[in-house]
Amino acid sequence: MCENYASILAEHRIRVNTVHPTGVNTPMVDNDMCRARFAEADPEDLKTLINAIPVEMLEANDISNAVVWLCSDESAFYTGNVMRIDAGASLR
Repeated sequence: MCENYASILAEHRIRVNTVHPTGVNTPMVDNDMCRARFAEADPEDLKTLINAIPVEMLEANDISNAVVWLCSDESAFYTGNVMRIDAGASLR
């Protein structure tokens, strides 16, 4: 969908990108329900959630810094892309 909209809107100089983070240290992930789920999960299943770069979670500013770049003039010709800020989790 990102690529389709980027293609359609490019003639209007509207850029479309998507941001895909790994786990981020926010209440959405750091809460009782998630902690209970991870505590009960099969360790083999949890291996799919391990980041390639050895960090447990990212901080919100790690994601917002990338979004600030997307909104800046420096990314003026960056469109139709998936920006993975996932510490290499998608490599697993």
